[in-house]
Amino acid sequence: MARQMFNRLSAALEKRLPEQRLFLKSDDGMRFIRLRPMTQGAILLGMTAILGWTVIITAIFLIDTISAGSAREQAERENIAYQNRLNALSHAVDLRTAEAVQAQQRFSTAMDQVAVMQVRLLDAEERRRELEAAVDVIQTRLRNITQDRDTARAALAELRDSMQADTSTNETALARDADLRRAIDVLAQALETTSGQRDDATDLVASATQSIADMEHALALAQERQERVFQQIEDAVAMSMEPLDRLLSSSGIPTDRLIGQMRASYSGQGGPLMPIAVSTMGGGEPDPVSLRANELLEKLDALNLRRMAAETLPFSMPVRGAFRHTSGFGYRRDPFNGGRRLHAGVDFAGARGTDIVAAGDGTVITAGRHSGYGLMVEIDHGFGIVTRYAHLTRLNVRAGERVSRGEHIGDMGCTGRCTGTHLHYEVRRNGDPVNPMTFITAGRDVF
Repeated sequence: MARQMFNRLSAALEKRLPEQRLFLKSDDGMRFIRLRPMTQGAILLGMTAILGWTVIITAIFLIDTISAGSAREQAERENIAYQNRLNALSHAVDLRTAEAVQAQQRFSTAMDQVAVMQVRLLDAEERRRELEAAVDVIQTRLRNITQDRDTARAALAELRDSMQADTSTNETALARDADLRRAIDVLAQALETTSGQRDDATDLVASATQSIADMEHALALAQERQERVFQQIEDAVAMSMEPLDRLLSSSGIPTDRLIGQMRASYSGQGGPLMPIAVSTMGGGEPDPVSLRANELLEKLDALNLRRMAAETLPFSMPVRGAFRHTSGFGYRRDPFNGGRRLHAGVDFAGARGTDIVAAGDGTVITAGRHSGYGLMVEIDHGFGIVTRYAHLTRLNVRAGERVSRGEHIGDMGCTGRCTGTHLHYEVRRNGDPVNPMTFITAGRDVF
């Protein structure tokens, strides 16, 4: 059966591919090679297979090239969109910061005006007390003079009565009458002078009362402006505090603990805002304005501490440039020997030499070759948070250095245990690995 099929195939090939002879001429003579139909068919089949394989490989290569180009373009578009979002967020943060600075300046100006008003009010109150004391003295003198006048009039009436009943001489009566008239004239002149002083004191009290009313009106206007300034600053602080609280809570560390440690160790990035000295008027009790100002300054201090904590923790992207997220955090298949293994970080693939930057402020504790990590930088951010940047091709920092968020610490490469150029990025909390994307995703809403 097989022989018959072979013969039929040979007959069919002889019709399509008749026997050919390939002549080879040399110095020794002429020779030929006989190409049977089966041989020709095998040659054609082999050439067809080679041509088909070439076409398939070329198509696969073109598809991979087109896919890689599309992925790069998509990554570039995503990176441009991410950079635009970062720029917009940075612009919004700058605007909020500028508004807070302007509000604080307006607050300082209002406090200066309030201080001036308080001084003027104190002067007015002191002057009013002096005028009231002067009026009391004048009224006392006026009462005394009035009493003296009444006494003198009564004495005059008694003298006149005694003169009429007196049996002495006319000369003695005339002399007494002249003395009494002179005494009455003196008393009348003193009474007139006192009345004038009383009228002047009354006008002075009226003028002082009007000045006090004007000052109270101006003080009320200043307090209203001051209330608006306080409200604007408090609203700005509340709006700035909310995203920072959400950001810090995503780190898994209680916000109160973060703020407490930042307040205890400040690390040279600023100092606590000094409270306004309270007034000792009114029996030594602080006035409400000073109390509210101190409360606001405490809130600004807490906002500043939150901002410092956010800059310290690794909330920023560690790659500056075009990159592609190639592997996430968690269990995966090992790229070298298979098997399910824990991937303790995330991988970002990019061009060789891409800038790697610190994700937050901290101190470099390791900068060198480290087993399968290759060239690695390890940064301590405090609060038990440590970041690792592995497979670098060049290091830009040394152990013990202090780095800031966004500072260039090395270049992307492929050292250690890796299959291609990429950054292996880890975040560890108290020695345990956590998902770095939790920090990066939370930081996109702030930085």
